[in-house]
Amino acid sequence: MAPIILLLWHVAVLLCTVGLGVVIRRSALARRAVYGVSIATCGLAVAVALVHLLASPAIDSIAVLPLGLPWIGANFRLDALSAFFVLVINLGGAAASLYGLGYGRHESEPRRVLPFFPAFLAGMNLVLLADDAFTFLLSWEFMSLASWALVMTHHRDDDNRRAGYVYLVMASAGTFALLLAFGLLAGPEGGYAFATMRARGPSGDLTGLVLTLALLGTGSKAGLVPLHVWLPLAHPAAPSHVSALMSGVMTKVAVYGFIRIVFDLLGPPAWWWGVPVLIAGAGTAALGVLYALMQNDIKRVLAYSTIENIGLIFVGLGLALAFEGNGMKAAAALAMTAALFHVLNHALFKSLLFFGAGAVLTATGERRMEMLGGLLNRMPATGLLFLVGAAAISALPPLNGFASEWLMLQAILLSPDLPQWALKLLVPVVGALLALAAALAAACFVRAFGITFLGRPRSEAATKAHEVDRLSITAMAILALLCLFTGVFPALIIDALAPVVDGLTDTRMPVQTHIAWLSIVPIAESRSSYNGLLVFLFITVSASLAAFVIHRVASNRVRRAPAWDCGFPNSSPATQYTANSFAQPVRRVFGGFAFRATERVDMPAPGDGRPARMTVTLHDLAWELVYDPVVGLVNVLAERLNHLQFLTIRRYLSLVFGALVLLLLIIASWP
Repeated sequence: MAPIILLLWHVAVLLCTVGLGVVIRRSALARRAVYGVSIATCGLAVAVALVHLLASPAIDSIAVLPLGLPWIGANFRLDALSAFFVLVINLGGAAASLYGLGYGRHESEPRRVLPFFPAFLAGMNLVLLADDAFTFLLSWEFMSLASWALVMTHHRDDDNRRAGYVYLVMASAGTFALLLAFGLLAGPEGGYAFATMRARGPSGDLTGLVLTLALLGTGSKAGLVPLHVWLPLAHPAAPSHVSALMSGVMTKVAVYGFIRIVFDLLGPPAWWWGVPVLIAGAGTAALGVLYALMQNDIKRVLAYSTIENIGLIFVGLGLALAFEGNGMKAAAALAMTAALFHVLNHALFKSLLFFGAGAVLTATGERRMEMLGGLLNRMPATGLLFLVGAAAISALPPLNGFASEWLMLQAILLSPDLPQWALKLLVPVVGALLALAAALAAACFVRAFGITFLGRPRSEAATKAHEVDRLSITAMAILALLCLFTGVFPALIIDALAPVVDGLTDTRMPVQTHIAWLSIVPIAESRSSYNGLLVFLFITVSASLAAFVIHRVASNRVRRAPAWDCGFPNSSPATQYTANSFAQPVRRVFGGFAFRATERVDMPAPGDGRPARMTVTLHDLAWELVYDPVVGLVNVLAERLNHLQFLTIRRYLSLVFGALVLLLLIIASWP
């Protein structure tokens, strides 16, 4: 059976599972049935996509169903690009389903989750397989609505209702932008099939507009600044395994949409296409991690961190556009490989981190880091696995985050060969912002792990915490092992991505698995190389040797003395570092222009026994400068237009007549 048919059956089974979830939602077996089917079908999809990607990437699998637009039907296609993203999406879906088997026991509203979970997976898969604009947009909206329903699971909470409303508005705006982009690509002939768009291509005057619309439409779903405002609201509102899907997986569907439109349908790129993508990506990466450092809610920290990583991916895509537009094929292949590698890596470690945050929420009922602490003693497995994810997202070798970010920096180092001075000046600035983002990301996750898992419990809930179920730990352990595997053996991933990169840039990186010790050499061995396996072996051997020396050779004499109490002999959790105090230096350096941060200290007079209080106020400038004025304008216009409800019949007829005359004048003057 053709791979595309197998994947369409996978989608059909997921859609049938939606009905099953509705019918048996009150049954005790509902959770096992829905998540069990999701694990099985997602596992099958991963296998099909992997076989297609490795065995026959040059052969596209095509299917046309008698649905959709009458004159073209519903077109579906599996090529190397869609196969890679199908693998990423369903790998994340299988992990989330396995985690949901355990986490779902503690879900207070399972009847609102179970029907929409497989629908969400089905929608994402349909977007990746769609081969015409109508099917793509229909699947895109289905994915958005299913995820909106999951965000609204706990709809009685005011914050969750607001998150759902903002998400729905931003999703609708993004879909409208994509609709306009596909309309321009289809042209007046209405060639909505991707094959027709690919053959036709837009005129030179419209490419910039299509690029802008694609950046707006997919960027609003991915979380590019300033289109990110829904993401830190919606991701924490959803159940944790759904948050992992939205943050680690759904944002990659948006990345796929951008690549499909700009690298595939829009035709050969011009060098300047990379400029807006680079600016958007670098700004998103820097601001995303700064926002993450300011948050006290652990799920909001992870949501803002997703914004940073999406910025990194778009920087790689922008570099690929700039290099491709200048005919630098090898450099374009390197940048595209780095971007796609980071797509996979982010799906792995961000899902792992959201699972860890969900385990903490299950064990304590708290998401505020200020109320946690000391969890490593009570939840050792969760703490260790969360630490692996934190190290991976901080780009520490030998884990996977380092490998993809290292490749991206290698691509940036090729920028002096670009002929345009605009790019010669822009790309080093982008590189500096990425270096800053990498350093701040490490600080962010030292803060997140340290405040949450180390020290002493700051609340009764943290004191009574306990380890979560084995299924949840198993899901986290699988992702942690994949983070280690893809970081230690990046050559295998790079070669597996070669068919995708070749289809997008007409070239690929050199074969990496032929290099000794599975090193990776992105350009030339004389310039740079990296070996994840040797780094892993060195860390393992040196750490083991150090532990052996400390325990076997060091003195057996033990000296005991009271720990330094910092001037506070009465032990209290209040004397520990908090999330706010940890972030204060960064806030004071960057907060003035990034958040308009203010600090107000309420210091009681001498003799007053009340504690001093410091209040920190942060502003989301994107929301205040972009969205608040739009909301205000809409409200003003709505109030003015509200008068139209109370006109007389003669005035209504006059308005209709005036509108008709105006339309006739427009038609008459149309060239």
